Amino acid sequence: MSTGPAVADDGGNGLASFRRNVWWGLAGTVACVLGFAVGDWVLDPDVPAGLRALTGLSTATTIVACGVLLGRRMRDRAPSAGWLVTAIAAAVVAAAVPLAVGNFGIWSIAPAATIAVLVMFLPSRRAWQALGLALLVLPAIGLVTALATGEPNVAHAVWMPALMVVAFGPAMLGMLRGWQVAARLDDARRLAGQLAVADERLRFAADLHDIQGHHLQVIALKSELAARLAEADPARAAEQMREVQQLAGDALRETRALVQGYRRTTLDAEIANASRVLAAAGVQVHADVDAGLAAGLPQAPRSLLGLVVREATTNVLRHSSATRAAIVLVPDDAGARLVIDNDGARPAASGDGTAGAGAVGTTGDGTGLASLAERLDAVGGRLSWVSDDDRFVVTATVTG
Repeated sequence: MSTGPAVADDGGNGLASFRRNVWWGLAGTVACVLGFAVGDWVLDPDVPAGLRALTGLSTATTIVACGVLLGRRMRDRAPSAGWLVTAIAAAVVAAAVPLAVGNFGIWSIAPAATIAVLVMFLPSRRAWQALGLALLVLPAIGLVTALATGEPNVAHAVWMPALMVVAFGPAMLGMLRGWQVAARLDDARRLAGQLAVADERLRFAADLHDIQGHHLQVIALKSELAARLAEADPARAAEQMREVQQLAGDALRETRALVQGYRRTTLDAEIANASRVLAAAGVQVHADVDAGLAAGLPQAPRSLLGLVVREATTNVLRHSSATRAAIVLVPDDAGARLVIDNDGARPAASGDGTAGAGAVGTTGDGTGLASLAERLDAVGGRLSWVSDDDRFVVTATVTG
């Protein structure tokens, strides 16, 4: 059964670390219960050495096989046939030996643990049905064996296997369910972030179409008219071409303005959009913005700060596994200071606006951090960024 895409190892962070913790919890439960419960009997000198050795070996094999199968289940892989047969055979031997000599206290532990591991590979409904069947079969085996051997404590032979099934099955399925929910939530968080980015791209595409579509349509019509007038009325044809030239220049200027964030973009809007996009991606955002300060800045510095917010947000989404971020806009000595701070940063270089930008999202289109640093410097501002362990901090200052 597949519950979602396998999670790549992330070096100990995030969901991969949680997966390992769940595995250790499941495998550790099997190992500890079997080890402590069967260990005393295996070390009992009153038990024949051959039986003790056989039980100890089969119990250890059961623990290892269950651990391997749990690892495959946590990675959404089908059970290996070899390990599947090994686990079942070892559990049967680990149960049969104590049961044969009348130890009704420990015989059912290995089978119950193995059954709990194996049902984890089944769909939820079938898993619970299998546990219900085990809840009937194992006590029945204990009852029949107790009656056949004249065991006086028949009740113990019945309730102990039932207790083991109830102890192992729901607990292990519950931990698996927790892992599945966490994996699905992480998939949903990543999908929300991708959808937010896609929505922003669609908005940009619509704005670009509004500019280019109108101008290109008019340019095409006027060029066609100029071609028709070229021989009959050269003066009018030249006039039409001059208008075409002017329209082309207008389209180029408006396109540049759109790319650089001047058209229909404000600092307040960029901060609000960044908060919304990051929240959709599962990042907890704290925004501390002086609205009056943002409105009072000159047009050029204000627009550049908006671009810094946009670029930093893109870097958080593309180049980090952030869970928290902060956007702060406060008065500075001569103007305003914008600080964008996030955790979950991947290794990146620090910079003062001239170096290290290759690790932090320079795109070569005039909107990377290095390019923005140059543009801020041209209006008397400054842009810097620093990476400290898993934190990445972008700081921009402008004059008022």
